Amino acid sequence: MISPEFNFNILTRDLSHYVENQVKVGLFDSGVGFSLMLGFSAAYTCYYLLSVAKKPQLISGGKKFCQFLRDHCPVVSETYYPTFWCWESRIQTLLRPFVTAKPGVVYRNELIKAADGGQISLDWFDNDDSSTHPDPSCRPTVLLLPGLTGTSRESYILHMVQQSRQLGYRCVVFNNRGVCGETLLTPRTYCAANTEDLETVIEHIQRAHADAPLMAAGVSMGGMMLANYLGRKGRETCLRGGLVFSAGWDVFECTASLEKPLDRFLFNSYLTSCLQASVDRSILKKTMMQILRSASQAKTIREFDERFTSIMFGYPTNDDYYRDASPIHRLKSVQVPLLCLNAADDVFSPSHAIPVETVKQNPNLAMLITCHGGHIGFLEGLWPRHSTYMDRVFKQFAKAVIEQGSRLQDLC
Repeated sequence: MISPEFNFNILTRDLSHYVENQVKVGLFDSGVGFSLMLGFSAAYTCYYLLSVAKKPQLISGGKKFCQFLRDHCPVVSETYYPTFWCWESRIQTLLRPFVTAKPGVVYRNELIKAADGGQISLDWFDNDDSSTHPDPSCRPTVLLLPGLTGTSRESYILHMVQQSRQLGYRCVVFNNRGVCGETLLTPRTYCAANTEDLETVIEHIQRAHADAPLMAAGVSMGGMMLANYLGRKGRETCLRGGLVFSAGWDVFECTASLEKPLDRFLFNSYLTSCLQASVDRSILKKTMMQILRSASQAKTIREFDERFTSIMFGYPTNDDYYRDASPIHRLKSVQVPLLCLNAADDVFSPSHAIPVETVKQNPNLAMLITCHGGHIGFLEGLWPRHSTYMDRVFKQFAKAVIEQGSRLQDLC
């Protein structure tokens, strides 16, 4: 009698032999495996072309601005082809800092004084080798505002500096207080609602280069700050135009989206820890010890804002701060050309909170919405190392505003 163990060994041996020989022959030599792979590839390609690669939606409050964009920024009318192997929003958001190259940029740092006695760190890229604008006194300047905890060394900022270098423009990066390691001279950091530091920076740039055209581009929270500034100032600004990327238009909706389990794990907790690190400075420990201790225990951005940001900037409640920080309430007052780029799948700024109807009511506004792109993602190409859809929007719009800006006068 043959034992069960012997039968099992024989069966295992025969099955292994079959897998190594018969299955290989049947699947590949006969073309079955190739056919399956070809069929899957064809199905994926069809899905990608029909459901993923689409033209962005361009919304504007006036025909004149819309036509200007179509004439001078062809990217707004082109199909956006996200990188085919990572078009999902969270993957785009997470991968961009790692897959995109960081162009070499040498900055000139400048610390300027704020009205309250604090200091603001500016990183200048003077572009003295510019052949198109060799005279520094009238060389166009682009002011760049990084995201929530970002600095002049973020890949998306470096790419915009690189695009500006190619255009012959000068760049200056506005680093929020405390994020670059500079000493906090006063017990104050930054928030999306407060634009006093931004006003100080713009006035400083204007005094230094009075004859040079100036525009600004803000990313994420930097874009929120820029939109709030433009809404407050109306026509009383020297900026010729603005660009806003991946802004959170309604802070209530943004924080609610980021508190969903997966997004809280992937993004919220990390950003909260970065915020806590940015305020961990000696002057804050001396003057705001109890508040800082409470903020250090926050688990989400909302908790951090409740325990620190809203208190520091004097808001009665966190809801009051979030209402004031939401740019959606000030867009109607913007009086210079402002182009905004958002992805419909951005978990930081959910599509239902994108202010489409508000944009339609202001001829100075235009909103460009892609189906995919995530938060500051917008990757494209087989291996997206050097340029993104966002970079192309930036370069074309910056050039159009600086060199064709006269066509944007009196958009109303």
